[in-house]
Amino acid sequence: MQAGVAVPPPESESLQTTDVAFEEIANGQNAAAIAALQERLAAEPSDPALLINLGAAYQRSGDSERAAAAYRAAADSSTRYQLELADGSWMDSRHAARLAMHSLDRTTLALR
Repeated sequence: MQAGVAVPPPESESLQTTDVAFEEIANGQNAAAIAALQERLAAEPSDPALLINLGAAYQRSGDSERAAAAYRAAADSSTRYQLELADGSWMDSRHAARLAMHSLDRTTLALR
């Protein structure tokens, strides 16, 4: 699961977007995505979209321990908002992080 790049605004504000290394992840450039996301997390360490996509990049590179840690951090973050997912749907960031953890758990079990 990859978080999207948009946060729906309150009705009186415009849509906010954040670069969450979606293109790098989508193109299989996991190392570049990890580096970019870690840099962005230095300024915003509890941003759930950044953490979820960091987890996705770690998961795609085979590092399930770091992926799980990133997903847990996103689920536990005090920051919470709606994310646009890769398929265009919207989901609460905590729910998206929990779904990503569940997906990781299923993948890890299947590989055993």
